[in-house]
Amino acid sequence: MPRRVTVLEVGLLVVLVGLAGCAGMGTSVESTATSTTDPATTAGATTADTPVSTPGSGYETRTVTLRDENGTRLATVDVWVADTFTKRYVGLSDTSALEPGRGMLFVFDGEDGRSFVMRNMDFPLDMVFVAADGTITTIHHAPVESDGDLTEYTGRAKYVLEVPMGYTNRTGVDVGDRLRVDGA
Repeated sequence: MPRRVTVLEVGLLVVLVGLAGCAGMGTSVESTATSTTDPATTAGATTADTPVSTPGSGYETRTVTLRDENGTRLATVDVWVADTFTKRYVGLSDTSALEPGRGMLFVFDGEDGRSFVMRNMDFPLDMVFVAADGTITTIHHAPVESDGDLTEYTGRAKYVLEVPMGYTNRTGVDVGDRLRVDGA
């Protein structure tokens, strides 16, 4: 069952967004949630005994392709698209596990400094920050944290792809490689 955002959390977000706007800050704190594995890679896959929860309805799905500087395909990931404030805030934080080849792509209106945290996450992630032109600018490997003091993972991005921790290492995805959203 997806976690519902409380009125108190929404109120706090409104205050924080208002303060960030007043201060002229260009960053946004987002929830992370996610995962994906390349169809050719089974690491990070769920087992038959692991229940899989998915984001609530209303998420568009797409396929992203990751290529190296020579254009060689490194991986593909089927993603849920988080393209509104609410979808980006919740992310996959209420997802207990993901099917192989799944993940989440956070989409913003423009390229800017972005900050993500591991709020309510049950599994570790790789966070792939991607510029407006599709170039990977930063990759973070983020372990699961308690909801106390959360680490902020930052980078310059229009898109942020979240996949299971270690996915970028297994597939050879690195800073400078390219991400392409199919159909975009």
